Amino acid sequence: MPIAPGTKLGPYEILSPLGSGGMGEVYRARDTRLDRAVAVKILPAHLSSDPARKQRFEREAKIISGLNHPNICTLHDVGSLDGLDYLVMECVEGDSLAQRLEKGPVPGDQVLKIGAEIADALDKAHRSGVVHRDLKPANIMLTKSGAKLLDFGLAKPTAPQATLATLTTAFPQQSPVTQEGTIVGTFQYMSPEQIEGKELDGRSDVFSLGTVLYEMLTGKRAFDGKSQLSVASAILEKEPAPISTVNPLTPASLDHAIRRCLAKDPEDRWQTARDLALELRWLATPSAVTSSDALRPVVPVSPKNKFRKYIPYIIEALALFAVAYLFGRPARTATAPVTLRANIIPPEKSQFASIETDEGGVPAVSPDGRYLVSPLHDADGKVRLWLRPLQSTEGKVLPGTEGSGHAFWSPDSRSVAFFSSGKLKRTDIDGSAVYNIADAALGRGGSWNSDGVIIFSAAQGEPISKVSASGGTPVAVTKLDLANGIGSHRWPQFLPDGKHFLFIVRSEKPNGTGLYVASLDDPQPHLILNTIFNASYVTPGYLLFVRDDALFAQKFDASSLKLSGEPISLPDRVSVFSPALNALFSASNTGVLAYYPAQSGSGGADLVWYDHSGKKSSALTQLFLTASSISPDGTWVALSAYSPNEWIPKLWKLDLQRGTKTPLSQEFGLAPIWSPDGQTIYYSHIVGNDGQIYRVKASGGGTEEAVFPPGGLSEAPTSVCSDGKTLLFTRSPSNNFQISSTWSVSLSGESKPSQLLPNEQRAGRATFSPDCKWVAYESRLTGSREIAIIHFPDGARKYQVSTSGGFNPKWRRDGKELFFYSPLDSSISSVSVQENGQELLLGKPTPLFQVHPFAPRLGVFDVTADAQRFIVFGDTSSFSSVPLTVVTNWDSILAQK
Repeated sequence: MPIAPGTKLGPYEILSPLGSGGMGEVYRARDTRLDRAVAVKILPAHLSSDPARKQRFEREAKIISGLNHPNICTLHDVGSLDGLDYLVMECVEGDSLAQRLEKGPVPGDQVLKIGAEIADALDKAHRSGVVHRDLKPANIMLTKSGAKLLDFGLAKPTAPQATLATLTTAFPQQSPVTQEGTIVGTFQYMSPEQIEGKELDGRSDVFSLGTVLYEMLTGKRAFDGKSQLSVASAILEKEPAPISTVNPLTPASLDHAIRRCLAKDPEDRWQTARDLALELRWLATPSAVTSSDALRPVVPVSPKNKFRKYIPYIIEALALFAVAYLFGRPARTATAPVTLRANIIPPEKSQFASIETDEGGVPAVSPDGRYLVSPLHDADGKVRLWLRPLQSTEGKVLPGTEGSGHAFWSPDSRSVAFFSSGKLKRTDIDGSAVYNIADAALGRGGSWNSDGVIIFSAAQGEPISKVSASGGTPVAVTKLDLANGIGSHRWPQFLPDGKHFLFIVRSEKPNGTGLYVASLDDPQPHLILNTIFNASYVTPGYLLFVRDDALFAQKFDASSLKLSGEPISLPDRVSVFSPALNALFSASNTGVLAYYPAQSGSGGADLVWYDHSGKKSSALTQLFLTASSISPDGTWVALSAYSPNEWIPKLWKLDLQRGTKTPLSQEFGLAPIWSPDGQTIYYSHIVGNDGQIYRVKASGGGTEEAVFPPGGLSEAPTSVCSDGKTLLFTRSPSNNFQISSTWSVSLSGESKPSQLLPNEQRAGRATFSPDCKWVAYESRLTGSREIAIIHFPDGARKYQVSTSGGFNPKWRRDGKELFFYSPLDSSISSVSVQENGQELLLGKPTPLFQVHPFAPRLGVFDVTADAQRFIVFGDTSSFSSVPLTVVTNWDSILAQK
């Protein structure tokens, strides 16, 4: 029933109707509190009257309200009055895409722009765990500021999807506008898996966006019919008519991009909306316009030609041949180069490993531009180096490279150096043997010159050292200045003379971190560029560097060691790993560029909730995290996190009800834990290269204070006894966190710290049981890392909990269950714990649910006191699951500037 103008719904005064559809009626209204125009949608009875639907709707509305994106219509409020449920949204001025399509096809440049904006909006939602499910022209508004996506996720059905058996009702052909909100319009933009009633993910929205792009270019729907059954049948079994039959001037590359969206099998589509957005943006760049493939229109093919379905594959094969030729060329050509971008996907059941602190790292292009080596996280949970000849479609894992990271090439492109197991190593690309070069506890990059000299950073608090590529004793070639806050040199790269080198200086002082140059003969560093990320020098004389995930090139004279001219922005968005000051890209002198595409957030992953069954809910924050700890009352989370483009981790407090973040420390803040009363947060504060244990009021008031004075060691708190009197913590030598020990100390200052496990030098992450009679910890006595329990404080009785590896023990509030991460199957597992007199009876470890294998290794896993919810750092979609991007002739763009 229509609502009359002047009606009040809470603080919202109805002004006039805007439209109606299957998901309700929409009215223009005024927010009387803020005096702003809003849109109010009245929900239909089938949502308001069904308690289950209503509860799900309210839950999803909370998620969607957090989708802060310029191309998503903002949800302001949800309300109910006298049994009438409503939404309050941003009032978007403009026409819907459906209304625009009534005038005919959309020009190609606008298709690319609108498509990229909507793909960006989808990517934001997908990363927050929301799938739209009803993407169509009627739900896209065209405004002066860009395209806006409406009705995000609110139409998600709770009942099973319709199947072919239910699609028997015929309907007349109507315009997109008259069909808005009806099941007919919905079916024409559904994915095959949506028709079949299968579980949906973001790739379903990618298919729907493909149908919209097709319609924008041609003015006709990709799939049409005279009945619901015929439409569904077309979606499941038929290919849309070639775009060239309607719009012959459509570039083949754009046609290919859309057809990839419309693949029947989700595995054959763009795997993320971001991939599609990047492709559409590239097609809009000058380099794409000058590409012969981009300019070549799609040639119309007679429907009677029985070979027509093979033409796309023939074209793709020819394109691959051209890419292989370009990648394999020995030198730059004198003719006008063609810039090509391609995605390289990892082998099946593997992922590229880009963000681990001691494994992973940059995809390294060989100096001759013919090979790519990248760390790969495989199905066995190992990180190994993967070698991919760029003129081939297959790669191989290099043997003996387990636990590897931060690889770099020999000048002749025949060998690769890398860091693994506390060593700097090298191997030839034929995989014949692996050689140890030098000790390196936690490598931070290296470079290899034509004289057989390697420069490298052995750990996060070390200078740059040099060593022979054949092995030997390293010699420092730079000097740290701890008194002035210079605590690390890293990511070196030789310049062409083989003497001078670029490297990053990490400083605790504001604006002190930057890109410097020094020489093997003169270690005195000179500032080149204010940046916190590594850069790369490439001929003919440019420095490549990253700012806010955008890649820039600037002229650099390797002789005078000076920059000149203005930075030139490139169309590539590069992922960064802020904690290590690492921009994840590599370039050769032959015009080949490789990088991990930028992710949302700060180069890390989302903090997400899981329930006891493993069901995942929305992301809590997109800061890159190194630790998180839930407050005793379950209302807050203490975080050690990096802000975007900052390398210093700070202590934050996240309100789980409101989603707001509050900084608690001004400087370094690592490994936070709560006091049992929830009033204090203990954490590790880095001073120089040492970690001191500090505490701060959880309320945010007061000053940060040290628990006890520094002792030349790095210390981090792990647990506080429930009576608040005793603290467990780890100690390790500066810059060598591989050697740690567990200690306890009275917080009243009545005694000195004592080592809890004197016979276990690498024990860590110890945590008190609720009654403080037992301590669970990570033990290394068996060689591998396992969970063990020991009686406190006498250590009289000890039990091994895990049997196949374990990380991060966490107790349930009643002490009858212990949780930990099992690396065997990448799961959160549990063990029952019962006291039998003075002994413990332990159950068999039981996997609860799987998480991404990287997450708990970084220490970000905690459980609520009632063990009903788990907070975990990241999931499979937020870690390096995107393909690598490889670009040929990237520098052809410079000639156009």
